[in-house]
Amino acid sequence: MSAPVIHPTAIVDAAAQLGEGVEIGPFCMVGPRTVLGDRVRMLSHATVAGNTTIGEDCVLYPGVHLGHPPQDFKYQGEDTKLVIGQRNIIRENVTMHPGTSVGRGETRVGDDGYFMVNSHVSHDSVVGDRVVFANGAAIGGGTTVADHAILGGYAGVHQNSRIGRHAFIGAMAMVTADVIPYGSVIGNHARLAGLNVVGLKRRGMPRDTLRDLRTAYRLLFAAEGTFQERIDDVSNAYTENAPVKEIIDFIRADSKRSLCMPND
Repeated sequence: MSAPVIHPTAIVDAAAQLGEGVEIGPFCMVGPRTVLGDRVRMLSHATVAGNTTIGEDCVLYPGVHLGHPPQDFKYQGEDTKLVIGQRNIIRENVTMHPGTSVGRGETRVGDDGYFMVNSHVSHDSVVGDRVVFANGAAIGGGTTVADHAILGGYAGVHQNSRIGRHAFIGAMAMVTADVIPYGSVIGNHARLAGLNVVGLKRRGMPRDTLRDLRTAYRLLFAAEGTFQERIDDVSNAYTENAPVKEIIDFIRADSKRSLCMPND
């Protein structure tokens, strides 16, 4: 067993739970209800507060603040959680807040994410695996960001929005509506600009699957007929294409927000 290594200038509450091989650097602060998984590294001047759990092998850079009260006027100090998965890289000055009793009661971040300088995960949000938040990217409360999504620099996502799997949010985009899986959006207010083709090629999507996905996208957002008619037509035509089916299911699901469209 490898005991935690704690710098003498760090303040670590005796009640905090520290896994094997944890490293806590200069001037860090760790609260009494914090759980740090094995080999978590806090480099310096990082703070973990509240009812916060951090998974194995995460790295917290200077100025990171995790678990402080959410920025929601409805929050009255109730016991809520922030749960962060494994192997996340959390760069300088990133903030993540716990949930609220009027929301999910928990903010959850998946595994293998990369959160760049000054990015923010708001209360009651759910963030998937292998996501990227570029510098200054921020999501409002109750937002869902699915696996492999990328948020460009200083992109902002309105509260209670959904960002689908493999979606790409352009730099400085202001997203006020749901973004379909595999979609790419730009602008303020953000509009759907196509599919995240570059990202899908990099992740190895088969050529035939990508070809059908692009055809389905063009049909889905064509000018002919009603949107509901196009949804039904695409759903019937591409029953064997899993990404197309994922987009259709995403569109048909209940949501608090509208859908980001090409002409927004």
